[in-house]
Amino acid sequence: MLWTKTLIPTLREAPSDAEIVSHKLLLRAGLIRKLAGGVYTFLPLGLRSLRKIEQIIREEMNRADAVEVLMPALQPTEIWEQSGRAETAKDVLFKVKDSSGRQWFLSPTAEEVITTLAAGEINSYRQLPKNFYQISVKFRDEIRPRFGLMRAKEFIMKDAYSFDTADEGAMASYKKMFDAYKRIFDRCGVQNFPVEADTGVIGGKHSHEYMVPAETGENDVVFCEACGYAANVEKATSGIPKTAAREIGTAIEKFATPGVVTIEALSKEPYKVPANRQIKTLVYMKADRASLLDTKPVLILVRGDDQLNEAKLAGAIGTTVFRPATPDEIRKVLGASPGSLGAVNIKLNPTQEEIRGLIDWDNFEILADERLRGANDMTTGANEDGFHFKNVSIERDITVTQWTDLRTVSAGEPCGKCAKPLKIRRAIEVGHVFKLGTKYSEALNATFLAEDGSRKPCVMGCYGIGVTRTLQAIIEQSNDKDGIIWPMSVAPYTVCITPLAIAPESPVMQLAEKLYAELTAQGVDVIIDDRDERPGVKFKDSELVGFPIRIGIGEKSLAKGEVEIKPRAGAMLATKPEEAVAKVLTLIKELTPGAK
Repeated sequence: MLWTKTLIPTLREAPSDAEIVSHKLLLRAGLIRKLAGGVYTFLPLGLRSLRKIEQIIREEMNRADAVEVLMPALQPTEIWEQSGRAETAKDVLFKVKDSSGRQWFLSPTAEEVITTLAAGEINSYRQLPKNFYQISVKFRDEIRPRFGLMRAKEFIMKDAYSFDTADEGAMASYKKMFDAYKRIFDRCGVQNFPVEADTGVIGGKHSHEYMVPAETGENDVVFCEACGYAANVEKATSGIPKTAAREIGTAIEKFATPGVVTIEALSKEPYKVPANRQIKTLVYMKADRASLLDTKPVLILVRGDDQLNEAKLAGAIGTTVFRPATPDEIRKVLGASPGSLGAVNIKLNPTQEEIRGLIDWDNFEILADERLRGANDMTTGANEDGFHFKNVSIERDITVTQWTDLRTVSAGEPCGKCAKPLKIRRAIEVGHVFKLGTKYSEALNATFLAEDGSRKPCVMGCYGIGVTRTLQAIIEQSNDKDGIIWPMSVAPYTVCITPLAIAPESPVMQLAEKLYAELTAQGVDVIIDDRDERPGVKFKDSELVGFPIRIGIGEKSLAKGEVEIKPRAGAMLATKPEEAVAKVLTLIKELTPGAK
């Protein structure tokens, strides 16, 4: 390919709305152009790298016995209503209507579609296991699209879905995908590591995310350097001890705390109650099981110096449809304002008939963080403005309906596996694997006839890779002050030949064309920079775009019997023209990640 025959519109400066390094380089190197917020056009170089990532994914999916399909981007709302996600995922769904007024969803993912397909095509255990995958455009109605391809409204994703007869087989399928993902990201030349993860609106009980370390990442990852434990902060646990038990003293005592509405205020004079001896009481409104349109209150108890992790709360209450209660809702439920709330004898607290009619006190949920289990000599709100209780014993004075892990882990806490200090770093999520179980197969009737003659639901897994996000994550991790440093396996072109004289009859251009033909015959992707530009412009653009190898050919170097081979992140190598091809092939082999 000749530079003048393609489109590589490099920029000296990035547009002002590009916030992070990789977004700036995508634009400056001429890989993408913005059409609208969260919507981008891929230019020739960007598309070439994207296709190379897709090819690596296809090879590893096929190696793991997955079968490629292509599903519609336009999906009927009925199947989403059957699965229950029409409501739980409503905030990210793009909704469109056809000429008859029927509403459709633009695909953000395809669990419902593939399960519907399986329900119609899979009938016997003899047809299982199966794993279907696709690489296609997806749509999510991001409220704040940002960081280029990292959080876009339209993007390309590889999604795969496994179907098995039993849990044991589903775990085997999960392991295949888990291993395949490691090979994919290794071959893409990006540092990566798997972490335990929350399942979110997808559902399921077992989940890992593949993360790329990056300071600009949107995920906090908790990890232990000593034993290798790693988890998304939404899932992470630690070995931090529970609240120290003290001798249970006298009965609870109410005391006045006028104007005290925060943990910090109660810890100061004249009260001096440390945050770790306080119970923080939060009120959330969650979707009622009978109707996702109705809500009911849930009380959450965490220690005063801990922070609630809402992802863990979602798992505990079984829905992602919840929100903090408003002050008016809190007062209706508990008869007090935020800052004076507690769960002591809560069923006896409200006296108004209006409140008793609103709440089913026999089924009222009080969730407490495990760190509070067994705690006593605690202080909490008295559900009366300006008053608190002291001498509170959790087991004696509060009826907890569910004990669970609800807190957010902090850096420096002991690892739960080896007790060494945990660390937290930022990372970019590029892949996610889930063990779904039978959530979708039961809802959409994807069953099979078992060997014993009974009909059972398929046990499913799902596995996603953000293809466009992976492209940008590679750039975010591999760059320097001059531009992109592409891994060999996904570079748009492997070699850029840079002749400093472009006249067809010049020895420089003739050698450039000769090397181009020989390298191309060896299967190497090569571009010749045949622009009539100053050497400095050509070299700067080559560095900016990040071609792994540049071959510089000038009249002066040629007169000395040399060409200059420059690896993008390495030193210049003066090489005889007749040895250039062999040298380049050796460099390619040395620099290709995960080469077979």
